[in-house]
Amino acid sequence: MKIIKQYWLGFLVLLLLLLSVYLIYIKLSQKEIPPYLVVGVGRIDGDLININTKYPGRIKDIFFEEGEHVKKGDIIAVLSGREYEAELEAVRYNISAKEKEIEAKKIELDILKKTLPENVKKARTSLNINVSLLKEIEKQIDTVKSIVNKDNKDYERFKNLYSKKLIPEDKLEKIKLKLESDRNKLEGLLEKKEQIIQRINAAKSSLKQAEATIKRIEILEKSISALRMGINALRSKEKQIITILEELKIRSPVDGYVVDKLANRGEVLGEGMVVVTVIDPKSLYLKIFVDTVNNGKIKIGDKALIFLDAYPDRPIKAKVVRISRRAEFTPKEVAVKEDRIQRVYAVHIKPLKEEPLLKLGLPAVGVISTTGKGFPKSLNELPEI
Repeated sequence: MKIIKQYWLGFLVLLLLLLSVYLIYIKLSQKEIPPYLVVGVGRIDGDLININTKYPGRIKDIFFEEGEHVKKGDIIAVLSGREYEAELEAVRYNISAKEKEIEAKKIELDILKKTLPENVKKARTSLNINVSLLKEIEKQIDTVKSIVNKDNKDYERFKNLYSKKLIPEDKLEKIKLKLESDRNKLEGLLEKKEQIIQRINAAKSSLKQAEATIKRIEILEKSISALRMGINALRSKEKQIITILEELKIRSPVDGYVVDKLANRGEVLGEGMVVVTVIDPKSLYLKIFVDTVNNGKIKIGDKALIFLDAYPDRPIKAKVVRISRRAEFTPKEVAVKEDRIQRVYAVHIKPLKEEPLLKLGLPAVGVISTTGKGFPKSLNELPEI
């Protein structure tokens, strides 16, 4: 004990010397990163998708919470669309009303097609008959006029003979009666001719009227065509409203999970407002930062590995998919080889296939090989960064 008390200072110096030698050994024997490997620390990132509204409305239902998995086509939320439903109902009533109007006009058109041409035919036939009768009666009138003229001459001649006492009175009476009879016949024919002319005028009027009513068929056909066009316009409106109602059902465009839920049931959202934010696991990648020295070594497509802190012995095969062309100041959480390096380049390392262990925001280490080989099998084989 006396010796220890006497030389305690020497023992302390010796102990400190041994400790210094050990620390120097540890420092000198630290693992070095091979020159063909580029190692960086970063976090898992991905392409966030904001699922927003196309039309304004109040949230009727919302079916997913943060962290829940969604499939492509799943309904995330439903907006109330009462005004669109009412408009759709009104459009369908209008379509039904116009269809019934078309049915009624078709019946009317069918009747007109059967009756109007027949009326024209009858009017034309009547006109032709009366024109023929007129020609016939005119021939008869001409004949009777000739007879009356002859009777007049005979009567004057017989009258002269009777005045000279050359013929008896009864013979003069006979020729007078014949003259009167033929005159009566002529007057009858003239009256008949007048009646036929009146019938011809009436037939012409009927034919003109019948021909005019034929245009009703064309007008009715155009009216039906216009109604059909109106129905087509309403059908387009119906499809538009149905599309809007379908757009009020907000669906997921990808298979993934909900990162943020930004709206709740009962809230009124405007056009383009975000309901939830989702991410597709296939889009996840590790974002590391490489200094200007190592940036020149790597290229797009270089093989890489991703190591998660929770699984240091489970490397995830990956490749370099993006190298930033613009340098930025070194983020605080990023370690680089030398303190003098002020600027770094962002490098994206993406797994070769979907990896369920990757989650947004997880810290990870990325290892890039410029030769495509020589990768470590464990994170423990690398020096601490």
